Amino acid sequence: MFDLEYKGGNTVVFSTKKVSLTTDPKLSLVGLKDIKTKDEVELATESRFSVNNPEARIIIDSPGEYEVGDFTIHGVAATRHIDTPEQERLSTMYRVECGDVKVAVLGNIDGKLDDDQLEAIGVVDILIIPVGGGGYTLDATSAAALTRSIEPKVVIPVHYADATLKYEVPQDQLATFVSELGAPVEATAKYKIKSSASLPAVLTVIELTRS
Repeated sequence: MFDLEYKGGNTVVFSTKKVSLTTDPKLSLVGLKDIKTKDEVELATESRFSVNNPEARIIIDSPGEYEVGDFTIHGVAATRHIDTPEQERLSTMYRVECGDVKVAVLGNIDGKLDDDQLEAIGVVDILIIPVGGGGYTLDATSAAALTRSIEPKVVIPVHYADATLKYEVPQDQLATFVSELGAPVEATAKYKIKSSASLPAVLTVIELTRS
């Protein structure tokens, strides 16, 4: 039904036969080339992570309801990792639905979600969550705790240590999150999802090797 590929940072590409959707496509922030989003969907957890391509199919960087090709998208306001709960919520989490599969994309958020936010995210099959810490993203402990509270079938960790990338601050190793969560790991270059029934029966970490 759709494929997932990891490009580094928080950047994941969703692909169907009809359309591609890229989360946080501004990879120049980590020393890589920005994703080319002509005729594609840009899904930014913060506006600064969008490349704002005028030829993009649509640019989404705020809460709301969207229908694009095969995807139904629900954006939920969230507090950034660098802000306090009293400040305006400047980050956006997303629930992306394709067929009967529901994916949550969290971005660099504060680890404490309230009941309304958790309800808005709802029941999801796949969780895409940053785990590198360093004061820039959720760290392994917070990411593992949030994963358990959301209870997906699959968790795809992103934004962790990679010697070929130029992160603003050092990021923890993926192994730290895996150890903290204590779930089995499957590694692949491209994750192909056919339906919710094809997903693992127990929580599994899918390690997407960067392409």
